[in-house]
Amino acid sequence: MKNNSESINKQSTDPLPAEAIKSEKPEKVVYIFNMAEDVWPFISTMSNVVEQHAEVEICANLADRDLFSNVDENSLTIILPKKIDPDFLQYVTQTTGKKKWDILVPNKHSGQICLDIIQDRDLFNELVELANGAKKLVLISYAVSPQLFQLITELKTYGIDVYTPEAPTEENAWCVNFFGSKSGIRQLAQKSTALEPDFVMADGLICVQSLDASRIAAQKYVKEGGVVLKTNKGHTGMGVLIFRPEDLPKDYQNCQKAILSILKQNDYWDKFPIVVESLINVNPAVGGGFPSVEFKIQKSGRIEFLYFCGMRMLPDGTFLGMEVNEDAITDRISARIIDTGFFIAEQYASLGYRGYFDVDMVAAKNGQVYVSESNVRRTGGTHVYQMADNLIGKDFFTDAYILSNNAYELKAGVRPNFKKVLELLTPVLFNKKTKEGLVIASANLLTQGIFAYVIFAKNKKKAMEIENKVFALLKSL
Repeated sequence: MKNNSESINKQSTDPLPAEAIKSEKPEKVVYIFNMAEDVWPFISTMSNVVEQHAEVEICANLADRDLFSNVDENSLTIILPKKIDPDFLQYVTQTTGKKKWDILVPNKHSGQICLDIIQDRDLFNELVELANGAKKLVLISYAVSPQLFQLITELKTYGIDVYTPEAPTEENAWCVNFFGSKSGIRQLAQKSTALEPDFVMADGLICVQSLDASRIAAQKYVKEGGVVLKTNKGHTGMGVLIFRPEDLPKDYQNCQKAILSILKQNDYWDKFPIVVESLINVNPAVGGGFPSVEFKIQKSGRIEFLYFCGMRMLPDGTFLGMEVNEDAITDRISARIIDTGFFIAEQYASLGYRGYFDVDMVAAKNGQVYVSESNVRRTGGTHVYQMADNLIGKDFFTDAYILSNNAYELKAGVRPNFKKVLELLTPVLFNKKTKEGLVIASANLLTQGIFAYVIFAKNKKKAMEIENKVFALLKSL
C-alpha cells in the first residue's frame, strides 16, 4: 500500500512543463531499504524474543533517514518497511528541496521486506507496472541479500529485465556474506600479507561452538589481560563481547566458566563461527581510535573512494556515528587507510562485488592500524556522505566539519513525536545560507527513544558547540 504521506505531497507538486514531457517514459528506479535482511541469519537465531523484535524494529526505524540519500534521483520509487511521518517528510522536503516523493510500504512488516513485497500482490503488481513498456526496472537496495534475489527472480517471471547497478550478479553474491563476515575478512587478511603489509588484523583465531571459544578466550584473557569475541556477523553492537582488565576472573578455570556462561545466553554463538582476538590498546588521538574508509564499486568495476572518517563508538563496541573532515585524521594515517581500503576494494571488485562497502579499523597505541571488519553494503555513514554532498556540495570534505550520531539515547521513558522535537530544536537547525546546523535524520527512531542526527559546521569547535546545544535542548523533553 502507498504511504499516505505521498498523496499529501503529490497535491502540492507542480505539474511538469509541456516541453519537459517526453513521448517515452523514463527508466524507473526502485530503492528498497532491506537492512534487516543483511543480518537476518543473526536476527533469526537471537534467543531473547524481546531483543529480537527490538532489533527488527530498529532496522525498520532507520529507514526514513535514507530519504536524505535519495534526493537527486527524479524518477525514483522508494520502498520502506514502515510509513513515513508526514511532518518528517515535509521537513526533508524543505531541507533538501526535493518536491516529489513516491513511497511504497508493504502491508506486512516481517523484517524480510523483499519477501513482504512478493506477498503483497498489490505492491508487487505496482512494481510490474513501473517497468512500463520497456519491461525494465532498475533496482537498488541497502544490502544484497538472498531475499533480494528471490524478488528479482519473481519479477523476471513477468518478463521484466531487472538491472542492479549496486549489486553483484547472483553467482558472485557469495562475496557479500563472506567478506562481510568477521571470519571472511580475516581470511582475506591472512592471504594478503605479502601483497599488502598494512592489511593486518589483531592476533586471533576462528573457531566454532561456544565451548572452544570460551577456552581460547580464557587463555588469551589470563595471558594478555583482555580479549574480544565476535560472532561471524552481528549488528548494532550485538554479537560482540569486549572483556577488559578486571572484567573477568584472573585464573583460567573461573575465567573460562564465566565466558561460557555469557556465550550460552544467546544461541547465535553456537550457530556461526566465532572470532577470538586480542584486545587492542586503542589510541584515541587517531580518528577517535576508530578510523574508517568507505568506497563504492561501480557496475563497470571502477573503484570510487568516497570518504574517510573517525567512528564514534561506545565502550561495548556499538557504532554511534562519525566525525568527517579532511583534518579528522592526519595525512599520514589517512593515506595509509585509503591505500589499504583500495587494496581490499580491488580484491572485492575482482571477485565480482559491486556496490558500497567500508573498512573499519582500530588505531593502536603501538602505532599500528588494524582492520577490524568490513561492511559489504551501504553503511551507517552512507546517508551522511550523500546528505553532505546534497547540502554542502562536492567539496564537503574540506568545506564542512561533520558530526553524526545514529543512536543518541533520550531520557528513560521519553518518546516525543517528531513535530515536538522539530519545534524544540528550531534554534539550531541547518541553515541553507550559512550551511551550518543540525539535520534531524529520523522520526521513526524517536518511538524507541533514539535521536539520530547530523551536524554541519565550518570547523570542529563550532560543530561541537552546536552538538552541545542540541544535548542541552533535548534535556528539557
